[in-house]
Amino acid sequence: MIKDKVLKALNKQINEEVYSAYLYASMRAYFEKLNLKGFANWLRIQVQEELFHARKFENYIYERGGEVEFYEIKEPTKSWKNPVDAFEAVYKHECHITECINKLAEIAEKEGDRSARMFLDWFVNEQVEEEANADEILQKLHMVKDAPGGIYWIDKDLGQRAINPMIIADITGATTAQ
Repeated sequence: MIKDKVLKALNKQINEEVYSAYLYASMRAYFEKLNLKGFANWLRIQVQEELFHARKFENYIYERGGEVEFYEIKEPTKSWKNPVDAFEAVYKHECHITECINKLAEIAEKEGDRSARMFLDWFVNEQVEEEANADEILQKLHMVKDAPGGIYWIDKDLGQRAINPMIIADITGATTAQ
């Protein structure tokens, strides 16, 4: 049985993950409006990843006999000054999610919930990747800020991103990968 403090924190994290998807969907719309299809593609896949993360939390709660609760999702920002500003927001948001995951791991440790703590290791490692990916794009944008053609090169590169097969399997119901 899952402890109440851990359950409450896990449910709060579901809200954070769904908000992340909502924010990235808003960013995707922003880049679509700019006709930067590669950036939009990267964010479309990011939306899928964030929803996958939320489902992982949901599945874990169900496996532990807990009840999933959904909370109100705040409205995301709808526009940014430029692509650099948008990816600064992506990076800042991923750092926020890292803080949330770390706090969640601390709660699990304090509550002596080893199962939850071990489950959260996947997310701790995932956040290292998430921050690194966002930072890499942001650093490239900073490098090309004075070269107008550079943004189109980055856009083309981001258009090559493909969705993780594990997420496709989860979306189609082929597996409940954890």
